Amino acid sequence: MKKFRGKRRYFRNLWSEATVEQYDLDFGKEGWFDLWHTHLDFYGFGNKSLKIRREHIKAHIALYNGLLEKLQTFEKPYQSWIELVDEDAGLDAICIHTPNPNEDNFPLEIENLIWSCTIPKYFKDLINLKEFNVGHYKWESNNSYIIQSKNNGIKL
Repeated sequence: MKKFRGKRRYFRNLWSEATVEQYDLDFGKEGWFDLWHTHLDFYGFGNKSLKIRREHIKAHIALYNGLLEKLQTFEKPYQSWIELVDEDAGLDAICIHTPNPNEDNFPLEIENLIWSCTIPKYFKDLINLKEFNVGHYKWESNNSYIIQSKNNGIKL
C-alpha cells in the first residue's frame, strides 16, 4: 500500500470543504433537493486507517450541523441525514431530500432501518445522542448507519 503523503494539506482542505459556504445550495422558496448528497471522502482514504476515517466522520458531522442551521430558513419540509457505510468510507455521505418535481418519493422511507441499533465503537464517541438518532440497515452486502437530527426535518 502506498504511503499517504500530504496529510496536513489534505485535512486542511477537507475541513475547508466541510463548511456550508463551499456549497451553492438553493434554500430559497423555489429550491428543492432530490436526494442531493455530498461525499467528503470520495476516494475512500478512510478505508486505510481508523484515524483517517474518524476525521472524515467529524468533518461530515460538522458540515451536517452547518447545513441543519442553514435549513432552518428553508420553508419546505425536508429530510436530512448522514450515511456511513461500514465497508467503504468513500460511500459516506450527507443527504438532503425534499418534495421535488423529478419523482414522487418524499418522504423517503428506508426499508429495514432499525433505530434501536448498536452503534459501532469507531464513531460512537463522535455522536451526541441527545441531538442525533442513529439507525442501521443492510443494503446488499453493505452495513449502513444513518445519523439524523432529532429536532430538524422529517424522520426517515
